[in-house]
Amino acid sequence: MKFALLTTLFAAASAFQTAPVAKTNSALNAGKDDLKKIAAASNPVVNFYDPLSLADAEFWGDSNEATIGFLRHAEIKHGRVAMFAFVGYCVQSNVHWPWPMTTAGDSFPSTDLSPEAQWDAIPEAAKWQILVVISFLELWGEQSGADTGQTHYMRGGQPGNFPSFDLFRNTVHPVPFNLYDPFGLSKSMSAEKKEKRLIMELNNGRLAQIGIMGFLAADKVPGSVPALSGIAQPYDGDVMAPFTAHYHLFN
Repeated sequence: MKFALLTTLFAAASAFQTAPVAKTNSALNAGKDDLKKIAAASNPVVNFYDPLSLADAEFWGDSNEATIGFLRHAEIKHGRVAMFAFVGYCVQSNVHWPWPMTTAGDSFPSTDLSPEAQWDAIPEAAKWQILVVISFLELWGEQSGADTGQTHYMRGGQPGNFPSFDLFRNTVHPVPFNLYDPFGLSKSMSAEKKEKRLIMELNNGRLAQIGIMGFLAADKVPGSVPALSGIAQPYDGDVMAPFTAHYHLFN
């Protein structure tokens, strides 16, 4: 059932790509004018909507262009994480990996548990491994390809750009693939097609954020999402606690 919802999610997101993206140096450059173009392309019904006037803000005393670059990058990143989370939720709800999870031979948590309860059931060392990898990816993304001359997204660079692992691969440890475009399929892609796919990614990410939060709400608060009442798996833990509700790093 949740796999069917997954298919529906991405099919629905694709329906938003109705308007072609206007030609610019980059469809996701920082700047309010670019935000308006992106808004019109991603959802011509809603168009540009900024009730909090964030597009006019200047965070941390920096420029408006830097602030918009930060906000654009944050939205793209949250959308990507949400897409991973939504797919992961669907997989964890339906698939039990047959191989051992630990060197001691412990198996992965059963799919009888909700994905949230499965997270609670894995060893603390496994949680730390996952969080350390996520932290590394976050830090690596912030260098924004400075080793290859790319500009940071708050200084006129492209929001959403994730650098290659070439520097890490050449100086620290071999890495088989880059996180973005591991098979180099985008090299022959036209600029217009890239911009169109970036708009698709935005819409998919926005819908995925709604989707994963819908699953979490349905599991935590029975009946809160009527459409998911038949498949929700009640969870009485704390979805916002990475370890336990009362865990502290320095205990």
